[in-house]
Amino acid sequence: MSWYQLSNPGEVISPSLLFYKDRIESNIRSMVSIAGSPERLVPHVKTHKCPEVVEIQLSAGISKFKCATIAEAEMVAGAGAPWVLIAYQLVGPNIDRFFALREKFPDTTFASLVDNEEIAALLNDASLSKGFKSTVFLDVNNGMNRTGHATDESLLSLYRYVSSLEGLAFGGVHIYDGHIRNPEFSERKAAADEAYEKVLPLLDRIETECGYEPMIIVGGSPSFTVHTLRPDVYLSPGTNVLWDWGYGDRFDGQPFEHAALILTRVISKPAPGIVTIDLGHKAIAAENPIENRLRLLNLPDYTLLGQSEEHGVLQVGADAWETIRVGDVFYALPYHICPTVALHDFATVIVDSNVVGEWKITARSRRITV
Repeated sequence: MSWYQLSNPGEVISPSLLFYKDRIESNIRSMVSIAGSPERLVPHVKTHKCPEVVEIQLSAGISKFKCATIAEAEMVAGAGAPWVLIAYQLVGPNIDRFFALREKFPDTTFASLVDNEEIAALLNDASLSKGFKSTVFLDVNNGMNRTGHATDESLLSLYRYVSSLEGLAFGGVHIYDGHIRNPEFSERKAAADEAYEKVLPLLDRIETECGYEPMIIVGGSPSFTVHTLRPDVYLSPGTNVLWDWGYGDRFDGQPFEHAALILTRVISKPAPGIVTIDLGHKAIAAENPIENRLRLLNLPDYTLLGQSEEHGVLQVGADAWETIRVGDVFYALPYHICPTVALHDFATVIVDSNVVGEWKITARSRRITV
């Protein structure tokens, strides 16, 4: 029996998200091994959004976490994490929610990102009015052009401005290079090094001015194995904990196992050569072209012709069509696991091919209590 096949699939509704616990634990051990120490890791939780996974990471010695939403931050703090970076610039009502979060979890240290003086000023004013001092990281754009301050002299001005504000504390620098996705390690390393070196002179000047070595959080899953070679930075892989088809096929040198699948069933054979499964785009990420959404592990020869909200339509060969029965179970490996997880309320947990329970995908919600 293949690693992914369940001995008791009749206990699982379809479509359902499956978490293979042993593989998740193995991936976390690999993350720690690659980093050299759990203290260097600041893993992103957007991939799994699940407190049980955070608890496994905590038990592995990881104490710092990164997230993108207030709900994710609440989930992580609720799981017992002592330090959380909201790797997102807070705007609008999220500023007040941030302080409500801090009041709810006084034993957790929270930080957030800023990349301009206006938001720094707003966060400072809110901090002073609430009687807090807020830790902020400078978000630096070293080529992705999604968020962050440009790598020029004005970054020093932003650092000086943040340092002058009574309600803010400078925590360090956040540099995300998600645009670097070269498949081959040496090419990926060359690109990541070039992008990082643009920031180095500014980091040196910030260190000189502040008088200590600031915390530098750099990279994500694609560049994880590159930045681990820099001894003085913190690393923030995310997808690695579950891994997916997109990253697994694309990046060499990353020894992670697929740990999350979607169980789906055949619901109809409407015409010769056509098989329909209950895996529509409400259950698996659909932001990519149709050919890059899922891979059925136990059906070797098929074409995904289309998806609607609740249906996936496959074309199969004549022999396969004769063999396949309505109700048959297939196991789908998502191309992109992060948004796929966010489509499910629960993950069915698998150990040694058996269903052992369910974990709630707590932070798929945009708001838990705060």
